Amino acid sequence: MAFFGSNKKKTTMIKKVRPTVVRTQNVAKELFKFAKSYDIKPELLDFTILGVQSYTRMNSKEKEGEWEEIDNEALHTVDESQLLTPEFEIKQTYEIEIYSKDHYQNEACINFSTSVGANATKCKVYLSINSGAKVDYFPRFEIEFEEMLKKRKVRAGILIHIFDEMVPEVISKISARLKVAGSLEFSKSETFLIAQGYEPTATTHDALILHYEKKEQLDEHSRVDYASRGYIQSVKEGELLIEYIKPKEGKPGRNCRGEFLQPEEPKISNEPTFNVSDNIKVVDTPDAIQYIAKENGYIAFENNTYIIKKEVDVSEVSFKTTGSIKTGLDSDVNMNVKESNAIKDAVGTGMVVEVSTIEVDGNVGSNAKVIANKAQIGGQTHKTAYVEADELDINVHKGYAKGKNVHITRLEHGKVFADTVEIKQAIGGDIKAQEIDLEICASHVKATASRLIEIKKMQGSENIFIIDPLLQEQNGETLKKNEKKIKDIESQLRELKKEIQEYRMMIKDGMQSFLDLKKRLMRYKKNGIKLPASFVKQFKQFQEMQEHLKSLEQDYEMKNDELNLLSKQKGALQKDIFDARIINRDRWIGYNEIKFRLIDPPMELVYKPAEGSQDKIFAVVEVDEDEYAIRPVKK
Repeated sequence: MAFFGSNKKKTTMIKKVRPTVVRTQNVAKELFKFAKSYDIKPELLDFTILGVQSYTRMNSKEKEGEWEEIDNEALHTVDESQLLTPEFEIKQTYEIEIYSKDHYQNEACINFSTSVGANATKCKVYLSINSGAKVDYFPRFEIEFEEMLKKRKVRAGILIHIFDEMVPEVISKISARLKVAGSLEFSKSETFLIAQGYEPTATTHDALILHYEKKEQLDEHSRVDYASRGYIQSVKEGELLIEYIKPKEGKPGRNCRGEFLQPEEPKISNEPTFNVSDNIKVVDTPDAIQYIAKENGYIAFENNTYIIKKEVDVSEVSFKTTGSIKTGLDSDVNMNVKESNAIKDAVGTGMVVEVSTIEVDGNVGSNAKVIANKAQIGGQTHKTAYVEADELDINVHKGYAKGKNVHITRLEHGKVFADTVEIKQAIGGDIKAQEIDLEICASHVKATASRLIEIKKMQGSENIFIIDPLLQEQNGETLKKNEKKIKDIESQLRELKKEIQEYRMMIKDGMQSFLDLKKRLMRYKKNGIKLPASFVKQFKQFQEMQEHLKSLEQDYEMKNDELNLLSKQKGALQKDIFDARIINRDRWIGYNEIKFRLIDPPMELVYKPAEGSQDKIFAVVEVDEDEYAIRPVKK
């Protein structure tokens, strides 16, 4: 907002000028010229408006019209249609007296600091009463305030007597506050609209917006991830892909200087020249043409046609070729990475691929991530690679794999976390799942399951097989929460029991006195004698004690029931371990360990099958009361 002036106190002027009356259409220019002739600053001059003449005319294409004077009071009746006609013109001529501003005519306004400003189009003009401004009431306040507004406006080239219907109300509000208070001090700035013309509506130029182009990917430190270059752009059903903004001519306006504001002609340079496939819906509205996806996939531009595709084939995923590819698990995008050279990576170092399904013919490189609903890795995974999928099939696995159902041809010291795992050959590695099936188990394998471990053929030693019912994250979390709740409830039950015993003792000790008091009160009531207030109070206190005891006993019962339920849930987790099995269909070779982890009591049982043993199935059995051991069983 540009400010046109302020009446803050100025330094007293030494050089005086002779008061002069002039007629002008540009007050600011006249003051500048007058100040220059006296070699002083324009800020040291003030003026009084002696008269205002307003003129209008209507031009035509052939010639300019004649200026006609219009009464100032009639300016408010000028028709809007006239004001918004380009041929209509309006101007004002001011008769002013210019003089030196060496003192203030009214000391009451000396600290009344105000400014007048406008928006960029000059269609709205505002009065700002500055923070800290002070003014005392005097009879001519409204008149002088209005004159001050007129002077500020004409000095800024703003017309008066037009566009300012709100001014009387503004003056009235401030004057009313001043009359009531006697003096005003503004603790914060206050702004009032004091003139409003006709704001033009901006012209809309045509534009083509490619909404499908996603924003820059950021890493975990909110830095631009240059590895994610948007090789393909995933789209969702119903997503706005492209939008053509239609050109629209703006509407004219007229500002508070009387200037006609003609909107510019709309520019047309982005009209669609492309086609779209059947899986992209075209919606034509008055303001735009919208292109909306009718199904999931990724958008491609082929032969001047936008199309949504689901299959994408690449030779490799690397920083040099594609960068990371992230379309999301629900994108329905199926990717085939065809690089099968054993000495090259199909998914390169540090790359991230996230699609619905993926088939990688070759290897997954170091620090690479492959995330999908269904994934198949035909080569091998690097020891620092991460692969995650509900349905996961890996040829040679050395890295970290996570999923629901995982199938691995050969595990070479890799890590696996899943619901069910099937491994053809395990040569070292760490496996965690609900159920684990090892066709061939070599050496240095650590397998932890919550229900079942089954080995078809044993070819090595130094293996550890563990049954842990808390392996599943939700089971472990449930137990932790249950144990905390059990401790809290046991503590609450101890406090409740103590309080119940105290109240029972107090009620027992006071029961006879209560019964005697009850009889006396009944006798008083029967004989129409007013009940003593102290007796009534004692009677109510004893009743409240009885009710409180009843409430405590109910709380105790509810807490006890909750404790029993939590204990049963904990017992259910414990029960799972008695149904769990470790099965070796082959004979035992070398040194191996079998472990079962109990919940209550928390302990780990260990069994070391003898080399050459033919025992097949192992389980936890209760050998004595609260004593457990791992034993071979028949089923």
